[in-house]
Amino acid sequence: MTDPVVHEVDARWIMAYSASLGDMQACYLDTSREVGIVAHPAFSICPEWPVVEASRDLLHRYGLAEEERDRVVHGTHDVQVHRLVRPQDRLSSQATIVSVEAKGPGALVLVQIETRDKRGQAVATTVQGHLYRDVAVVGDPQPPCPGIPPRPAHIADRSTPFRTIIRPISANAAHIYTECARIWNPVHTDVVVAKAAGLPDIILHGSATLALAVSNVVEHVGGGEPSRVRRVCGSFRAIVRMPSTIEVNIYSPVQHADAVDVRFEVINAEGQPAVADGLMTLALTL
Repeated sequence: MTDPVVHEVDARWIMAYSASLGDMQACYLDTSREVGIVAHPAFSICPEWPVVEASRDLLHRYGLAEEERDRVVHGTHDVQVHRLVRPQDRLSSQATIVSVEAKGPGALVLVQIETRDKRGQAVATTVQGHLYRDVAVVGDPQPPCPGIPPRPAHIADRSTPFRTIIRPISANAAHIYTECARIWNPVHTDVVVAKAAGLPDIILHGSATLALAVSNVVEHVGGGEPSRVRRVCGSFRAIVRMPSTIEVNIYSPVQHADAVDVRFEVINAEGQPAVADGLMTLALTL
């Protein structure tokens, strides 16, 4: 388990994150609203970032070589949104490594991050899958501990999306997202580092691609009400180049007793899945 990291969230950070996604809803930007503004449902990745890096330092401390540490990619993301972040929130995030397993291309490490407010109330619970490429698992694998929510089933039918949205990705999208999210990984902004890592060029962050999809699902299925979002998850696959376009495919919502499940995927300009097996769960009412 990492040490907790505390962040003081202000309106500037919340507004900048939304603006970096081109999501200009008043609920994210209009500070004159009587009820104030809220953060985008994907914002929790921002305060989580320092403890994500700290979890990689823990693995290094227990035998992961420096060159192996640099081969990690963000493979999966699954966040339970207990409530949206607001200005003046004092958030404490802490990460726990919950499983280590050998997967085809390397070692898959699941990290659970708990983010709580100053009263100790849960704000977000995230399970991130980090794939360490070409890294072997020594000893017995550590399976996921009880309480980790199961991954959603694979989308079998990709032929009939409920709605398709084409989104342009600008040449400077990663630079803007990096500074507004306060997430620093040089493969997204430094060409030399990206090519040294085997990439053709800098690429858009997976979390940014996922957040763009979240904006579209909230708009087209959630009635523009981000406070209805309860869970968002997806698997990161193909890269998103800049400039380019992405295609967000939203599948028909499925209603349950007290929630709606919406499946989605993001396709890059080359026709490959940038975000696969996307799922958003929406509350029926606020």
